[in-house]
Amino acid sequence: RVGGVALSCNDEFFAERENLLRLHEAEWREHAYTDRGKWMDGWETRRRREPGHDWCIVRLGLPGRIRGIVVDTRWFRGNFPESCSVEACACDGPFDLSELDRADWLEIVPRSALRGDSKNPFAITLGRRVTHVRLNIFPDGGVARLRVHGEAVPDWARLLSLGGPVDLGALENGAHVIACSDMFFGSRHNLIRPGRAGDMSDGWETRRRRGPGHD
Repeated sequence: RVGGVALSCNDEFFAERENLLRLHEAEWREHAYTDRGKWMDGWETRRRREPGHDWCIVRLGLPGRIRGIVVDTRWFRGNFPESCSVEACACDGPFDLSELDRADWLEIVPRSALRGDSKNPFAITLGRRVTHVRLNIFPDGGVARLRVHGEAVPDWARLLSLGGPVDLGALENGAHVIACSDMFFGSRHNLIRPGRAGDMSDGWETRRRRGPGHD
């Protein structure tokens, strides 16, 4: 929603890498098949017949400090990876794959066992600003969604070089909506997202007040 892209992977035979970042929860379609097998709402690689592991590189929508990662294997019951690890790096060229090959990748989640059909959370304590993550799965299999949570940290040198005012209340510049009285119809976090709202659900809306006070 804020610009994250699954840039590259070594294999996506059964299901495309772009599914990792979809907004909605992974879904199940009982009788849906493709010309390569069962349709799955996630990223799924073929079975390995040689040493190694599979990987996918994601450009974060907002560069920043990572505080938590969720590797969601929803609906992958017999075909989920045995384990995973995650690496991160900071790269000036967000779409330059050759630069990513030369980047200084730092392991932020050591190889860890995964549960199938589950959300697998990992706490991160990383102080540095990063722009990309690489999800490694061992040896192969399917992951429904990848969620990377943290604090947005802008490139202040670049922003200031452009001149003019800077929106200090923007999500991409590190702002965070701390609290609100009510968000029955719409999340408070929508207030500071980049771009224009798609519709009225893409804003902050409270329920109708029938007593004293205000929101």
